[in-house]
Amino acid sequence: MKFVDWYVKIGVVSALIGASMELFMIKTGFYDQVTVLEAEKRTWENSPEAQAIKEALNPWRNHDAQPRKNS
Repeated sequence: MKFVDWYVKIGVVSALIGASMELFMIKTGFYDQVTVLEAEKRTWENSPEAQAIKEALNPWRNHDAQPRKNS
């Protein structure tokens, strides 16, 4: 292959960029913040208020319960 060294260089540079991004996210506490936000989001989604809003905004909630008139 003619361009093997080019592909190797691109692979090495890409791996270094990815590793530096991961290191930056670890050092700045990004993953800790995201974990807290996801936990709060899941808590809210499972709350009775969120369930009530979800059901109120769903226009198809009674669609399956109604009998079909064409049959």
